[in-house]
Amino acid sequence: MRNLMFLLAGLLAFFTLTAHADDAKAPTLTLNTTGFLDQTVLPVLYTCDSKDVSPEFDWANLPAKTQSLALILTDPDAPNGTFYHWVVYDIPPSGVTFPEGMEKVPAGVMVGKNSFSKERYNGPCPPKGAAHIYLFTLYALDTKLKLPAGADGPAVMKAMQGHIIDKVTLTATYSRWLK
Repeated sequence: MRNLMFLLAGLLAFFTLTAHADDAKAPTLTLNTTGFLDQTVLPVLYTCDSKDVSPEFDWANLPAKTQSLALILTDPDAPNGTFYHWVVYDIPPSGVTFPEGMEKVPAGVMVGKNSFSKERYNGPCPPKGAAHIYLFTLYALDTKLKLPAGADGPAVMKAMQGHIIDKVTLTATYSRWLK
C-alpha cells in the first residue's frame, strides 16, 4: 500500500510539472494581415487582375534567437513546380510590419528575384480556369542570409536550410474562372 501511495504521489508530481511546463511555453510566431483571412480567397486587389499590390503584414512572438526573417509568397500549384511571387529576406527582427502596397523595403532588407525575374511583389496570376493555393510564409532564422540583392527564391530557400527556428504560413486561394 505504501508503494502505491509513493507511485501515485510521483505520478501527481509528474503531471503537475508537465502542466506547468506547458503553461510556460513561449508564444508561437504569428503572421497577421488585414488583407485577407487565412484559408480563404485572396482579394483581387493583390493579384495581376487588379492593382497587384502586396497585402499588409505584421508579425509577433519571434523566437528569442531570431537574427533575421524572410517573407516568401509561393504558388505550389504552378504547372512547372513552385512559383515564387515575392521573396524578401534579411528582415531585421526589430521590424514588425510591412504596409500594403510596399514599394520600397526598409534599409538592410533584401528583395529577391521572383519567378517573373523581377525584384518586387507580383501577385497571383494563375492560368485561366485553375484555382491555385498561395502560401505567404514568414521564416524566423538564426542568421542573416548575406545573399546578394536579387537572389532568386530557390537560392534563398537553400540558404535558409538549417537556419529556420520557426515559421508560420497564411494560405489563400485565387482563380481566374471568369476572366
